[in-house]
Amino acid sequence: MRNIGSISNNGRQSTEENEEDEISRMAISSLEAREEEIQRKKMEVKERLEVQLGRAEQESKRLAQIWEELEVLGDPLRKEIAMVRKKIDMANRELKPLGQSCQKKEKEYKEALQAFNEMNKEKALLVTALMEMLSESERLRMQKLEELSKNIDSLH
Repeated sequence: MRNIGSISNNGRQSTEENEEDEISRMAISSLEAREEEIQRKKMEVKERLEVQLGRAEQESKRLAQIWEELEVLGDPLRKEIAMVRKKIDMANRELKPLGQSCQKKEKEYKEALQAFNEMNKEKALLVTALMEMLSESERLRMQKLEELSKNIDSLH
């Protein structure tokens, strides 16, 4: 009779563990699916943004051409405006590689920060282990000293 009860309990326990494992797997799978969905939406937004930026650049060029045509009509500030536009164009050309450099360095920074944080956690774990070892060592030494003290006292 006892054997049947223990088998039944083991069966329930195993079923409970399987259910907990399944729930854990489902939760992890759900989290991964949500993370993939977030990444997918992020990429969609990024692609739409790039398309919008491309359109904006085209429109900017088109507007610049129209502006130049208007200047030809006799604008007294034509030379100054053209000079400022050239400076803006030069600034845009210089900004593009700087932006790419910023993104690259930001990525490197994030990777370095992550590595730093991981090493810091590892260090904290090692310090905790060291403190536990020192405490245990002190406890053992105190025990040994007490034993030696008792041995000395028993000699008298």
